[in-house]
Order: sequence, then structure tokens, then C-alpha cells
Amino acid sequence: MSQLGNGPALTHERPGAGRGASVCLARRSAVARRQPALTRACRDGYTNDRLVSYSMPTLPTPARQRRKQARPQELLRAALELFVAKGFSATRSDEVAAHAGVAKGTLYLYFPSKEELFKAVVRNNIASLIAEGQQIADAFEGSSEELLRLLMHGWWRRIGETDAGAIFKIIVSEVRNFPELARFYTGEVIVPAYRLVSGALQRGIDRGEFRAVPVREAAHTLIAPMLLQALHRHSVGACMHTGLEMSPTRLIDTQIDLMLRGLQTTAPATTPAAAPSRAAPGRPAARASAVPAKAQASRNAAKAALR
Repeated sequence: MSQLGNGPALTHERPGAGRGASVCLARRSAVARRQPALTRACRDGYTNDRLVSYSMPTLPTPARQRRKQARPQELLRAALELFVAKGFSATRSDEVAAHAGVAKGTLYLYFPSKEELFKAVVRNNIASLIAEGQQIADAFEGSSEELLRLLMHGWWRRIGETDAGAIFKIIVSEVRNFPELARFYTGEVIVPAYRLVSGALQRGIDRGEFRAVPVREAAHTLIAPMLLQALHRHSVGACMHTGLEMSPTRLIDTQIDLMLRGLQTTAPATTPAAAPSRAAPGRPAARASAVPAKAQASRNAAKAALR
């Protein structure tokens, strides 16, 4: 029922609404009276008012919150840069914090010690990429030669030619004084890396693409030159030009080609045996083997000189 003129204000009621409708109107009035406070709450991003909690807007993440979420990566980048420049022993935790633009106490909130910080740097820059390479290898459908090229070029592009490649220099030069870091690096990097490369080699053997070879030694043959190249880049190569520089990409391709030619199952073409020459009259036939005998004697002498 509605009335016009000087009577009550226009209202609409459902038949039988009764007290429930009045309660609803009262709640709406309460929300309206709280509007100034709610505006402030929305601006600040919080409220505990049950009447309006359902209607709170989704606010964008504040800049301070975004920076807090990115802080671990900022600390890891700063730590890697200082470890590369100064080494592990000479780098102090407060230097890392200052390089990242935070207080030293903030660093310890994320990494309780310098050793734990170094472990996080290794996991972030090397171990995670080895694990990613293992996933790629497990799902790879091409030839084993293609897989080896993919893994080795990917390692150099993402680790060897970046600052992460200097971690190997730190391990070689300092880890003997830190046995716990040696155990960590072995478990997180060395063993998974050899497992990855050995798996690619074993895959080729099982598929008949490679001949059977000692897999562990063959994996070492592939890995060692790449580590040496990374070590050179962050030691002598960082100080001077030796005139012996080479393209890492060509080095990897050459190493793989040399390895694969030794791995392939196809037997090399045999050289036809030379026809036996007739011995000259008055000369014994044994004279024909004089040159090979001299060559063998020369090799034996060289071996003796190197002992």
C-alpha cells in the first residue's frame, strides 16, 4: 500500500514481510551511517565489519609488498655478484645486505648464515637448471646426438657464459676449507649433472645409436672441457687476452663431434691389406717389418721418457 501527499514516505513491502523486512532496512541504514569509516577501511585494505566484509574490493598489491616478495631474489643476485668478484671467504654478509639495499638483519630473515646463502645461490643458478635439463631429457623424442647437443649448448648458454659459471672456480679454490659445502655441492650439482649426461649416453647405447662404452668415463670426457672453459673465463680470461681464445660454441661442437665419431656403431672402412712384396734375391723377407719395428721402438722410448 502506498500513500502520497503529506503522509508517510513511499515504501514497498511484500505481503507477510513483517519484522524481517524492518531488520533488513535497519542493517542497510547501519551500513550507510558507517560509510565514512568504511571508505577509510577500504583505502587501508582492511575491515572487520561483518556487515560489509562481503563487499570489500580486491585491492592491488602495495609496492612495499611486491618488493618484499622479490627480496629473496634481490639478495641472491647481490650475493652471486659479490661471490664472483671476491670469492666466498672474502665476502661478508653485511656487504651482501648493503649491495642489495637492505639491513643485515633482513638478510638473516631469509638466510641464517653465509653458508646457507651460498647454498641458495647454487640451487638458484645451477641445481635448478640441471633439474630442468633432466625433465627435458626424460621427455625428449629426438636422437641421442641431438639430446647431447641440446644439453651441452644449453648448459653453456645458461650457466657457463653467465656469472653462475664462476661458482665452479669458487668450488675448486675454496671448498676444501668448507667440507659441508663440498658435500652439498656434490649432492646438488656433481651427482645430478653426471646422472643427466650419463643418462643421455646410456640412452644412445640402449637405442643402438652409440656403441657400448664406459658411461661414467665418457660423461666425464664431455663435461670436463666445458668446466675448464668456464674456469678459464673467470680466471685468466677475465684478466687478459692470451691469443688462444676460442668460440665456446665451436668448442662444444668440436668436442661432441670428436666424441660421437668414437661412439658411433658404424665400423670405419677398412684399408685393403697391402700385397706382400717379394724379397730381393739374397735378402731375408723379415726386412719388410723393419720400419714398423722402428716405430714401435720410438713409441716405447717416448713412453719411457714421460715416466
